[in-house]
Amino acid sequence: MKSRLAHLRAYFPAIAFFGGFLWDALTIGRTVAPSDLWILAGYLAGAAGILWWLGHRRHVLAATASADGAGTTDRPVSFWSTWWERAPFLLLQFLFGGLFSALFILYFKSSSHLTAVLWSLGLGGLLVANEFIDDKYHRFTLTWALFGLCAMLLFNFLLPFMVGSIGMVWFYLSTFAGAGLTLWLRKKTPGCPGRAAPILIIAALLAVAYPLDLIPPVPLVKRDIQVGRNFAHAAGEYRLTLEKTPWWVFWREFSSEVHLAPGERLYCVSSVFAPGGLSTRLYHRWEHYDALRGWQTTSRMGFGLSGGRNGGFRGYTYKQDLAPGKWRVHVETENGHTVVTHAFNVVTDAPPEPDRETVRGL
Repeated sequence: MKSRLAHLRAYFPAIAFFGGFLWDALTIGRTVAPSDLWILAGYLAGAAGILWWLGHRRHVLAATASADGAGTTDRPVSFWSTWWERAPFLLLQFLFGGLFSALFILYFKSSSHLTAVLWSLGLGGLLVANEFIDDKYHRFTLTWALFGLCAMLLFNFLLPFMVGSIGMVWFYLSTFAGAGLTLWLRKKTPGCPGRAAPILIIAALLAVAYPLDLIPPVPLVKRDIQVGRNFAHAAGEYRLTLEKTPWWVFWREFSSEVHLAPGERLYCVSSVFAPGGLSTRLYHRWEHYDALRGWQTTSRMGFGLSGGRNGGFRGYTYKQDLAPGKWRVHVETENGHTVVTHAFNVVTDAPPEPDRETVRGL
């Protein structure tokens, strides 16, 4: 029996990893819905209960050993101990895996520029690492740090949903709330095991990363962004004339080159998902690349956004008499956080090829 368990042990990380993703696929929707976040809040509450129970159990065992004159013990629970002793650690691993998996998916949906993508990939790294550190969960300093990170990132989503705003103040309040909950729970756990310093360090890092635009502007999720000519609003759609790529460029549908006639307008239409009840203002920042000065902002135009439409809420801006060369449009929040960036090249000395044009609705 022990040999079979030893053989199966090697597959436990993989089973937990794919099981977590399967569970996410069944419970976390394709769009960021309130039910998704309440499910994750349930995960967090379950992890909190288990951490309290583990601290209580260790405190009782230490007190019993001391009363018996054997001295306190701080050794980890062995993998080969009874399943009753092992079960809380396996369940805790599952809950942390579910939280990291869902947070990775949600933050990745909101990531469009390099630093935000790297941030999301860091969460993906924690997701993978979680499947291989189950034998370290007896170290309360580590488990409190993981719990605190999950709490802070989840509250960064929850609070904007509840108050209908993505202002900077709500990010800092939600980060403070996640850290405060973790510190309070640790203090209420019998024996107050582990250290609080990592929780405070994580909160400080988040506070520094936010104004540097390193964290995606959750809970906004980019849907689509295109630049094109001949803008029209018909049948509930924003329609643009776009240029298709040649057949050999199979990895993308539309060309990054835009051919414009002198004086012709170029429109940018963006679609962004925002949760129901959330109202904010987004901006299109148009930038042109200058060989001597680098990227230069030529205009920053805003439009209102009210959340709740699954297809994304749309806005458009346009410019006229664009200089040829490299351009890009940033869709950003009021405080300058990037939602998505679209780069393209403007050509003014050649007309577009008619057989490579198509009308696209957004």
